[in-house]
Amino acid sequence: MTQALVQLTENSNRVLNMVKAKYDLKDKSQAVEIIITHFIECQGEPDFKDEFIERIEKAERGKFVKVKDFGKHFGVE
Repeated sequence: MTQALVQLTENSNRVLNMVKAKYDLKDKSQAVEIIITHFIECQGEPDFKDEFIERIEKAERGKFVKVKDFGKHFGVE
């Protein structure tokens, strides 16, 4: 799990405390999780940029070499 140190305005801190109290949560990190989950439900998952999708599709069409023993093939042991 990732940890983050954030600076909040007084108003944002009050909102987090309200969410924490409303859902009877143990700490503010759980309140942040609820807010983020709600945002994802409303906005949907973020879309990838077209350039990124094109790069992935190009890589999938690329040439590949089958290797039985990676270490031996690349001289790593």
